[in-house]
Amino acid sequence: MGRGIGHVFAYAGYTVDIIDFKARPPAEHERLAQAARAEIAANLDLLRELGELADSDRILRRVRIVSHDDAPAALAAADVLFEGVTETDVAKRDAFARACRHLRPDAIIASTTSSMLADKLAAMVTRPERFLNAHFLNPAYLIPLVEVSPAKATAESTFAAIRQLLESAGKVVVRCAASPGFIVPRLQAAAMNEAARLVEEGVATPEDIDRAVRAGFGPRYTAMGLCEFIDYGGLDILYYASSSMARALDAPRYEPPRLIRELMDAGKRGAREGQGLYDWRGRDLAAYQRELVGRYVALFRHLGLLRPPA
Repeated sequence: MGRGIGHVFAYAGYTVDIIDFKARPPAEHERLAQAARAEIAANLDLLRELGELADSDRILRRVRIVSHDDAPAALAAADVLFEGVTETDVAKRDAFARACRHLRPDAIIASTTSSMLADKLAAMVTRPERFLNAHFLNPAYLIPLVEVSPAKATAESTFAAIRQLLESAGKVVVRCAASPGFIVPRLQAAAMNEAARLVEEGVATPEDIDRAVRAGFGPRYTAMGLCEFIDYGGLDILYYASSSMARALDAPRYEPPRLIRELMDAGKRGAREGQGLYDWRGRDLAAYQRELVGRYVALFRHLGLLRPPA
């Protein structure tokens, strides 16, 4: 992850230090450094082959691989530190303690953890108001999304600075509370487990499940988000379909959340009634539908799924 994030910011024009936080013999560190440079170079070469950049050498020159012994000086010069050590309390606590001894008081600290909450990690750093989680999705250099999760102690100025930095590097930033799984890992865990259950139950082959995802599920939720889709179809549709599926499969996991029933009872059933998860009041729904179909047509055409009539 550290190499991928280094790629992201070097590509965006920033000078980057990738710090090896483990003490190693010089020869072992040099092998690691060469492997890191080779990995970043290979990814840049692939982007060049795909026509996304012309000069990878210029980008590589912005990246320095720093040894454990040289880490104090690199940390003292850093404006922002992205931590990517092993996902254990011991490793995180040790890394933050050592980093905080050398970082400037105003340097921002962002963990890239995928499993530990910001509130817990913020307690491990000095000046916790400068700390938050910034969860990149692999491959970090390619996937635009970064889920940013502030701790209770995080200053709004810290969130604003990280958001500006990430957006300057071409990333799409979403904010989420400190909750296990953030947004995407939680959604994808539900989807992946259900895909495996479909195979387990003999409902479909892995090949047909993946064809269904590539030609239906995936493009649908690329053109419109899940919450948008709920409102567009109607919260009542979700409620009754989910309740029926839960009974038919004897699977409580399909029961709709309490929020859906509460909104329905309040007369907020989605776009057609002006309110749902979103506020649709004042929106031109006919214009919205034209825009939505335009998104689908452009996406299906790009994917080669928009076939002309016979």
